[in-house]
Order: sequence, then C-alpha cells, then structure tokens
Amino acid sequence: MARAAVKQIGLKISASLYRRLSKLAEDNGQSKTFVLEKAVEHYIDFVAPDQGTVRPEAMAHFRKSVEKNRELYRRLAR
Repeated sequence: MARAAVKQIGLKISASLYRRLSKLAEDNGQSKTFVLEKAVEHYIDFVAPDQGTVRPEAMAHFRKSVEKNRELYRRLAR
C-alpha cells in the first residue's frame, strides 16, 4: 500500500499549550503529530465554516459601530 503524501511544517505555540498537547497525546497513547492532525482536521471541517470569511472580532467591532451610528445612518437614508 502506498504511503500518503505528507508535508512538514514548523509552528510556534505557547509552552503551556505544548504541555497540554504533549500530556493529551501521552495519556491517549498517541503521537503529538496525530493529535495535531486531528485538531487541524476538526477545525477545518467544523469550526472554520461557521466563522465565515470575517474574523469574529472584526464582526463584533462592525456590529458595535453600526449600533453606535444607527441614528446617523437613519438620517442619511432620508
């Protein structure tokens, strides 16, 4: 059976997150690579589609601005 193609990446994460990742992998008898692959796969499949194309903090700022300027927009629309 042919091996799946893989890409090697380098990343920086906080030391505390790395400790949690390492402990989780060790507790479950898995490699850190396996846990990271599953986390990325889950994020891409389930989390990212719900966020749309705009970062949540940007949308929150936009909504706050719209609410703050609602009266101005109403007057300009007349």
